[in-house]
Amino acid sequence: MSNKTKSILIILLILLVDQILKIYIKTHFMLGEEVVVAKNWFIIHFVENNGMAFGFEFGKSIGKYFLSIFRIAAIGALGWYISKLLKKEVPFGLIVCFSLIFAGATGNLIDSAFYGLIFNESRGSVATMFPDGGGYTSFLLGRVVDMFYFPLINTHFPSWFPFWNGQEFIFFRPVFNIADSSISIGIVAIFIFYRQHFDDKKEEAVVEAPSETQTSAEEANPKVESDEVQELRHLDQ
Repeated sequence: MSNKTKSILIILLILLVDQILKIYIKTHFMLGEEVVVAKNWFIIHFVENNGMAFGFEFGKSIGKYFLSIFRIAAIGALGWYISKLLKKEVPFGLIVCFSLIFAGATGNLIDSAFYGLIFNESRGSVATMFPDGGGYTSFLLGRVVDMFYFPLINTHFPSWFPFWNGQEFIFFRPVFNIADSSISIGIVAIFIFYRQHFDDKKEEAVVEAPSETQTSAEEANPKVESDEVQELRHLDQ
């Protein structure tokens, strides 16, 4: 099996799992509903967000359009870069990392682009897929479905702590999905395992490209270089 086929299969598998889970949550949970999986540190908690990974958002509708267009451009750039990597002799793990990022970005883009068209609201009732009255918003304005919540630490800041004294502290607070995890794993793995790959490429580029100062000096002093060569030849004789 070629690396290209493996990369495609990884992307398709992540997209399939991500979308099946999101559709299940959307059609079986009301917004804010949750199920405790493991005590109080692993919870399936249904939320929707208009913005970036882990619930961050900005700019309302304008920001949403901007974010969706950015995702489309980023996915296109990632696809182009993966195709370049497949033509080179690079570690397959690096291709896997970029495939994970590509799949995650595509998974969240699908939510933004189409979920507003094919689902109705989840507030107060479980959403229906392809409702008779149409979806809850227009193209590219859909909300991303998130469900994984890991409040591993749930406590309060001590009274002497500055600014947040006595306030609740939860780690890890953001709710996320498979696509978010895929993006995060891909990025972190690149920094941990494949950073050297990009450092080597920079060093190769520096060695291959002569500096402007060196080039201009050689062009400005061809006679000096020629005299030095002649003098060495006389010494050899």
